[in-house]
Amino acid sequence: MAIFSNLEDNIVVERQKQKIKPPPMYQVVLLNDDFTPMGFVVMILQKYFRKDQKASIQIMLKVHCEGKAICGVYTRDVAMTKVKQVTTHAKQAGHPLRCVMERT
Repeated sequence: MAIFSNLEDNIVVERQKQKIKPPPMYQVVLLNDDFTPMGFVVMILQKYFRKDQKASIQIMLKVHCEGKAICGVYTRDVAMTKVKQVTTHAKQAGHPLRCVMERT
């Protein structure tokens, strides 16, 4: 019994390390207006961003005093969903509250 070795049949596969980048992140930002009640903004922060009472009030006051505030940082799809949820809820409630996303 003979064993033959043929160099052409020997295949060496070298595994290349793939560098996987984390997905880009987006900030969801509430913008101030002169008409949306502060209580409504607090409710939005609690309902859609899972903020507690204290954090919701702090963010709401930042929106009121500085013109805008970050509600959270998410992947693109999650950020888009949150913006749509907030905008839809505000519109249905008759408030002009604006919510946007900005790439970090």
